[in-house]
Amino acid sequence: MNLSGILVVVPPARVEDATRALNVLPGVEVHHVEPATGRIVVVQEAETVEGEVAALCRIKALPGVMLAEMVYHVFDETPPERDAIPAEMAES
Repeated sequence: MNLSGILVVVPPARVEDATRALNVLPGVEVHHVEPATGRIVVVQEAETVEGEVAALCRIKALPGVMLAEMVYHVFDETPPERDAIPAEMAES
């Protein structure tokens, strides 16, 4: 799973419309809105890096969006258990 933090900037008069449009995009969740400045912080989830980039492009194409930039990215992968005992070595 890929998680990215994205800053979206719209004209202050378009904040409500942009927030609604962002909330209906799959994998996108609005976390913070500053109506006076038109800044919106979203978190986006995608299965692949390609999906993440495509979703960012969809955000950039929304009406009124002046700026949409990824400011944070993380791979949320569960690491393999290092201390796990292989089945063939476990006691019965």
